[in-house]
Amino acid sequence: MNTIQPARRFGIKSLLALLASIVLYAPQSYAETYVAGQFGMTFPQSLSSGEVTQHGIGDLDLSDQPLKNSLMLGAKLGHYFTKAPWVGIETGLSFANPHVKEGSLTLSGPGGFATFNGLSGLSHRMIIWDVATLMFRYPGHRLQPYVGVGPALYFARLKGSEAPDGQSATAIGLNAELGARYYITRSWALVGEMQYHRARLGYTSNDDNDAADPFGFRATYSALTVNLGISYSF
Repeated sequence: MNTIQPARRFGIKSLLALLASIVLYAPQSYAETYVAGQFGMTFPQSLSSGEVTQHGIGDLDLSDQPLKNSLMLGAKLGHYFTKAPWVGIETGLSFANPHVKEGSLTLSGPGGFATFNGLSGLSHRMIIWDVATLMFRYPGHRLQPYVGVGPALYFARLKGSEAPDGQSATAIGLNAELGARYYITRSWALVGEMQYHRARLGYTSNDDNDAADPFGFRATYSALTVNLGISYSF
């Protein structure tokens, strides 16, 4: 009898300690909403499959234009559901400047091709709104791997020293992401993530002016972004 009571007290204390650790450090197992801030690096591929769309100029293709790597800043808002805690929805906004590198530009068409060398680089701003990303996660207590896919809205802006008005583009494209969230407290977590973006962008400028410079064109933008962040769940 003397040995049973100390063992019972030890078991009760151990159970209370376990429950306390779960309450203090485990993320919420019910409906969870979170916000996150991120920073990272964007590694874009060249603007590819370019074609001239300017009024009065047709049947011309553009050579690929290499883009520079860029820092990225972003923010996210997401929610996981009560009855299916492994499924959620997320929206996010990110900013990057994958500028066009200095180099040459080749125009090609049925009549031949022409190459323009020594072109200066262009300022290229990219704002991407991941409108509604469908998220799937493993709802672990601390480590939560996840994947997501959904549509994104792209806002791009090209600007050079000889083209102060620049060219702008807006398009719907793809967002795909793979990452993991590690909870350091019940609400705060560290986030590591890779994102892939891809869209067909139509850069337009003064399309009603056949002699406009710069001219309108269409090209494919794609980039891989590696980022780190911190999130808060409530």
